[in-house]
Amino acid sequence: MTSASSGNSSAAVPFRQDARTIGLVGLAHGSSHFFHMLLPPLFPWLIAEFGFSYSELGVLVSVFFVISGVGQALSGFLVDRVGARPIMFFALSSFAASGLVAGTAQGYGGLVVAAALAGLGNAPFHPVDFTILNKRVSPQRLGHGFAVHGISGNLGWATAPVFMAGIATATGSWRTASLCGAAFALLVLAIMVINRDALDDRQGEWAHQAKGAASAQAAKPEHPMAFLKLPSVWLCFSFFFWSTCALSAIQSFASPALQSMYGLPLSLTAMVVTGYMLCGAGGMVVGGFLVGRVQRLEKVISVCLLGSAALLALVATGLLPGMAALVVASIAGLGTGLAGPSRDMLIKRAAPPGATGRVYGTVYSGLDLGFCLAAPVFGAMLDRGMTSGIFFGSAATLALSVVSAAFVGVGLAARMARPAAVVG
Repeated sequence: MTSASSGNSSAAVPFRQDARTIGLVGLAHGSSHFFHMLLPPLFPWLIAEFGFSYSELGVLVSVFFVISGVGQALSGFLVDRVGARPIMFFALSSFAASGLVAGTAQGYGGLVVAAALAGLGNAPFHPVDFTILNKRVSPQRLGHGFAVHGISGNLGWATAPVFMAGIATATGSWRTASLCGAAFALLVLAIMVINRDALDDRQGEWAHQAKGAASAQAAKPEHPMAFLKLPSVWLCFSFFFWSTCALSAIQSFASPALQSMYGLPLSLTAMVVTGYMLCGAGGMVVGGFLVGRVQRLEKVISVCLLGSAALLALVATGLLPGMAALVVASIAGLGTGLAGPSRDMLIKRAAPPGATGRVYGTVYSGLDLGFCLAAPVFGAMLDRGMTSGIFFGSAATLALSVVSAAFVGVGLAARMARPAAVVG
């Protein structure tokens, strides 16, 4: 009786209500990815004004991801304790402060502070976003919510370079571009505050939380750190680490690698990142429909990511014509996009009741660690002329992420089968 009523209540949720929450979370998530790229598009202007080296500027990126990674793991606990919405408001305020500090920086120290503030703002977004989605969006539309969440991140990455470099070029001032970035964060914050009722994660828990709450009442209270003993949490962490290593290689080094291997101009090979992201966004749209129809999500993830790995390995062979290699490398983003919503749903199923924020915070810190560690490794490969290693390495790390996802799926299948065995 209880399950039927909960199912009917979720079915009665208006589409407009779910769409509003999904759209707001998507906009907030897109802004977080936008601020990944607050400073990198401005590096040429910073070099011209201050005489910094690319190595010095690369440290700014490391500062961002170190603070974001550590903060992401810790912020999950805070989200579970005080709620996701106030943490989202704080994060967007940090982005605005980052843009203001960058726009008024008088030297390297100011830019370090700007990078640190941006990393602090980025840290809580995954536990915030997924807590709101899991609690506010009805189960039958949750896959679409995950898809929009992933697409918005890709669009944030794609928009920032055009926005920042475009304003700096048009005005002749990188400071104006930074201040416009701050204004963008304030605009997004205002939209979230105005629509704060749709982001209240303390309201409207659906059937998948209700079941968890019932089982949690029956079980004895656990220590807040107990979830760290779950193998599925660390397998999900490793999945994010390996898959992000591949993304880092493509984002940072695919363009010069294609130029070196295939003799294409940089103006053309630079399109590979945009193509990869757009194909990823398209894949996420389809993946949002797919996730609600498949029980064994790890199989979807495996097929999609192994397909992407195969395409990247093909590019690495150097056997393709130049333009074909660029197109094939871009299409590889389709598989990673298709796998995205299934990946997020797999993590949701692996999270114990009441620990959504903590699990997402810990798991997604693997993303920051992947960005932080992969770039120096792949950069060193490129410095040593190992251009094919950029694509072979990306393919290998995607394959390793598939192994992690497969183990998560096996663990979940065993956990679901256990009650059935007891009943029998």
